[in-house]
Amino acid sequence: MALTKRKKDIAIKKLQRHENDTGSAEVQVSILSKRIDELTAHLKKNKKDKHSRRGLLKLVAKRRAHLKYLQRKNPEAYKKTIKTLGLKK
Repeated sequence: MALTKRKKDIAIKKLQRHENDTGSAEVQVSILSKRIDELTAHLKKNKKDKHSRRGLLKLVAKRRAHLKYLQRKNPEAYKKTIKTLGLKK
């Protein structure tokens, strides 16, 4: 269920602003999206796992907050992030 280092690095490289960027809002949204995808796959197999479902809801809320911040501060980066990750908005 946890992200491997390789998968996390791939998610970071998708949207980083510069070579050492690991904490910008775009990168955080990318990492959260990857974690959400993996947790969603887990929950499809384990429908009764209520504790993981709660964690998923917290991750979705956190991603939404980052996207809201990004939309307010940098609309162009927001549009690019949404398009790159294939999110609805």
